[in-house]
Amino acid sequence: MGAIWIILVLLTGVVLSHWIARALGNRIALPLVQIAAGAAIGLTSDLGVKMEPELFFVLFLPPLLFLDGWRVPKKDLQENAPSILSLAFGLVFFTVFGLGALLHLMVPAMPLAVCFALAAVLSPTDVVAATAMAANVPIPRRMLRVLEGEALFNDASGLVCLRLAVAAVMTGSFQFWPSLGSLVWAAAGGIAVGAALSLLVSSIKFWIVARLGEDTSSQILISLLTPYATYILADSIGCSPVLAAVAAGMMMSWVELSGRALALTRIRRNAVWETLQFALNGAIFLLLGEQLPDIMSRVSASAAESGHPGLGWLALYVLAITGALAVLRFTWVWISVAISLHRHPAPAGGRTRPNWRLVTAMSTAGVRGAITLAGALSLPFVLPDGAPFPSRDLVILIAAGVILLSLIVANVSLPSLLDGIEGPPEPHRDLQERNARIEVAKAAIAALASAGERGDSGDGVYLAAVASVADSYRHRLSQLQPEATMPVSDTIERHDEEELHILALKAERAAIVKLSRGHRVSADLAQKLLRETDLAEAAFQAASEG
Repeated sequence: MGAIWIILVLLTGVVLSHWIARALGNRIALPLVQIAAGAAIGLTSDLGVKMEPELFFVLFLPPLLFLDGWRVPKKDLQENAPSILSLAFGLVFFTVFGLGALLHLMVPAMPLAVCFALAAVLSPTDVVAATAMAANVPIPRRMLRVLEGEALFNDASGLVCLRLAVAAVMTGSFQFWPSLGSLVWAAAGGIAVGAALSLLVSSIKFWIVARLGEDTSSQILISLLTPYATYILADSIGCSPVLAAVAAGMMMSWVELSGRALALTRIRRNAVWETLQFALNGAIFLLLGEQLPDIMSRVSASAAESGHPGLGWLALYVLAITGALAVLRFTWVWISVAISLHRHPAPAGGRTRPNWRLVTAMSTAGVRGAITLAGALSLPFVLPDGAPFPSRDLVILIAAGVILLSLIVANVSLPSLLDGIEGPPEPHRDLQERNARIEVAKAAIAALASAGERGDSGDGVYLAAVASVADSYRHRLSQLQPEATMPVSDTIERHDEEELHILALKAERAAIVKLSRGHRVSADLAQKLLRETDLAEAAFQAASEG
């Protein structure tokens, strides 16, 4: 009953914490509310969750990373690829070396390799925390996409650096070239494994569906199992399971744009995934909070490991490290933006220097989350010779403190930093969407015209149904194009009209897929239009069967 009780408590806590955040008017970010709720659970109950890092990574990361890779706008990733890769890899390495050296100066009692391990733990931002913190703050679209893209990929680089630092502690040496080879293999192999396995699963699934028909529940289960299979396979061959899960999600997004799945399958699958995301995101922060009382109980031991006993010194370390992370991030972002402005000069009268408020907001929004705590907890307990792993409790306590402080600072400062700020100009997405809607409506009308020619039985009833459905699309065109007109339709058979609506929607879907494959619309816009056709088709299908 122990595991079942823990699951029930966590799920209840997710719901209650969400209600509390809403009752507070969302003035306190949901992750902070959930961490506080988790701490209350830890203090007032004997839940006693033992947070095993490997189990945590396997249980929580695959579906969340897969879903983020699936839903992240691919066009935005391509447009912001230099910035995202610079932050996800360049900033991580810059932080590991810079913060690692600073830690060794601040805490001489901590071995240098352990300093780099702590820096690696703190270097990646958390995709769950970043997305949650941005939920109620009006962040410019491009900035939000960069933050999400960075958090998708920097877990991989940070965890690889952590693995290398731990290996140096365990062996007492560091080999550069083998380490570089491991990094390249982890990144390239993870992406290849994730994309290949996701494509293979989709191909097998479509092959079976073409012969046996599509079962919605089976399709949903396959989508849930795919990220776990990808993560475990990549981890077993030494690749980055984080990048594998992200790549699998991105490949699944590309496959889904074919529109081959049933509309009902996509609607139900979206509902399942949104519920799963809501539950896992909340459970992560509740677990983080639940661990805090136990972590705080080791304050004395952690202080002794630092060589400066006392809670004040530990608080000073947390403040200094959080400040150092912000300064390193600010420096990197400022230089990156300055280089970008130099390479792509703004129009006459435009900005020639980085906007300090935007750069500060980017620095503040790089919050740490449960991945950081799990990474700290994953440190071994003992060395190969049986001696305790040096400064392990101190690393865990500092990591927990930095997580809390980064979330609090972001919650307090982001609204004022972003108030009235204007990001870089966005492309004309409204025009792209309008043109896409016009084209898919015309495709539907063409399909209806063909259906009318094939299905005319001479009594005029079927043609009246065709005319009625076509009228609705001409009305849509009249709103999108002022020159379009809407003819009046005759009395029709309701059943024929519903079937023709479904036919037209299938034509819409085919046109959307064609537009996406031809790179004439972005992937996120194509997914939005497909969701609309799915909902409409499901409604007409239900009416037709009823």
